[in-house]
Amino acid sequence: MAASDSTLPDDPRARAAQTKRDRTRRALLDAADATFGARGWANTRMEDIAAAAGVSAATAYNHFPSKHVLVGCVYGPLVQPLLVQADQDLRAGRPVVDALTDQVRALARISHRNRRLTAAFWSAVEEYTIKVSGPPDPGDDIDPRTLAPVPQPLRMLIEHGQRTGELRPFPTALEASGMIANLLLLRSINHADEPAEITAELLLTVLFGMLRPELLTAAGERTRPFGRVH
Repeated sequence: MAASDSTLPDDPRARAAQTKRDRTRRALLDAADATFGARGWANTRMEDIAAAAGVSAATAYNHFPSKHVLVGCVYGPLVQPLLVQADQDLRAGRPVVDALTDQVRALARISHRNRRLTAAFWSAVEEYTIKVSGPPDPGDDIDPRTLAPVPQPLRMLIEHGQRTGELRPFPTALEASGMIANLLLLRSINHADEPAEITAELLLTVLFGMLRPELLTAAGERTRPFGRVH
């Protein structure tokens, strides 16, 4: 296999086949993005996505074995910049409160701009979680929760803040990041038209109410410390 793979770029037929495969995959991802956004999770079938992409259902399943995989692959690129930013903030030694605040605001904006897709993704996550009856398995490459790890950038920053003492140690980073991500995704269904600024304010109040409550108490009882967009 290794020898065959190494000669692949020099084989015109192999290159053409790979180019066709890449184009088909891209067409399916674009079709899934549009179809999930228009119809939602429950009303979208793999056959609908295949038809929108101009391929057969068998071809669609050859690229993506389930709707869960497909929606995870569509949503994953929206999460990737947040992972990059969290890593950059950690490397730069940025104060964790500032980094988390920007992360939550960015996540709320992404969810709002893609609210129909976010609602579909959340439905897929809930369905898959019930199916496997457990938390994400890093080795499960068909789990939408691993394909689009929404809580991960928050978890990275919270873990750092708890190690440095900037944040309280309880709840754990895993639990806190999961709760914030779940609340965000749930609001994409129950409060689809909520402005991103309001969603972010709510999430930040919950997050720092758990991990840095002095930020809220210092602001005073009548003040909304995260109600202003920075």
